[in-house]
Amino acid sequence: MLTVPRLKSFVKEVHWAVFFTRQETRDETLSFQTMQAKSEILALVLGALGLCGTIVTTCLPHWRVSAFIGANIIVMEELLEGLWMDCYRQANINIQCKVYDSMLILPPELQAARGLMCVSIVLAFISLLLTGFGIQKSNCCGDNLKSKNITYALGGSLFLLSCLTTLIPVSWVAHTVISNFYNPEMLDAQKRELGVSLFIGWATSGVLLITGIIVLFRYSKRSAKEDQRYIEVYHICTNYILDVSPYIYEQHVFYLQ
Repeated sequence: MLTVPRLKSFVKEVHWAVFFTRQETRDETLSFQTMQAKSEILALVLGALGLCGTIVTTCLPHWRVSAFIGANIIVMEELLEGLWMDCYRQANINIQCKVYDSMLILPPELQAARGLMCVSIVLAFISLLLTGFGIQKSNCCGDNLKSKNITYALGGSLFLLSCLTTLIPVSWVAHTVISNFYNPEMLDAQKRELGVSLFIGWATSGVLLITGIIVLFRYSKRSAKEDQRYIEVYHICTNYILDVSPYIYEQHVFYLQ
C-alpha cells in the first residue's frame, strides 16, 4: 500500500537528483575541476592569439615581396605588397607605403583575401566572446547548463570556421606566387616570393584549429556528463515507480472490492 512516508521519500530522491544535475560543478572532484579550468583557459588564450594573428595577417603589407633573382639584383630597394597597400623599403631603413587607388587593380586572389580575412577577424572575435560566455566559471546563462554548453559549442564551431576563412586566402595567394615564380613567361622583375604575412596566416590557422578542437572536445565531455545526470534521475524515477507499482495495484483492487 502506498503510504505518505514512501511518497515523501520518492519526492526527496527526485529533488536530490534534479538538484545534483543543476549543481554539477559543485560535486565534481578537485582534479577534474582543475583539468577543466586549465583546458578552458588554454582555449581562451589560444583564441586570443588566433584573433591577434588574423589582425596582424590582414594588416601587414608582407603578402608578396620582391624576388631578387636573375637580372633583378637591385637589393637596395624592396617591394612589399599587401591587401590594402604596397610599400617600398630602401636599404632596410626608409619605407614608403601607398594605399591602393582602387580595389579593381588587385589580382583576384588578393581581392578575395580582403573579404575572407575580414570575415575571419569577425568570426574569431565572436568565437572568443561565445567561448568566454560558455566556460563553467562565467555567469552567462546562470544555472542553465544546457544553454551554456550550446554557447560553448557554437564558439568552438566558429573557431573552426575562422580557421578555414584564414587558411583559404593565405594558401591561394601562396599558390599564385609559387606558380608565377616558376612560370618561364614571367619576367624576373615581376616575380615575387612568399611574404611573412603568409607564414603568420598559416600559423594562425593552426592555432584556430587547435582552439576549436579543444573547445568542442570539452563540450562533448560536458554534454556527456550532463546527459548522465538526467539518466540518473530517470533511473531513480523508473526504479521507484516499479517498486511501488504492486502497492498501487493492491490499493486499486482493494477499492474495487
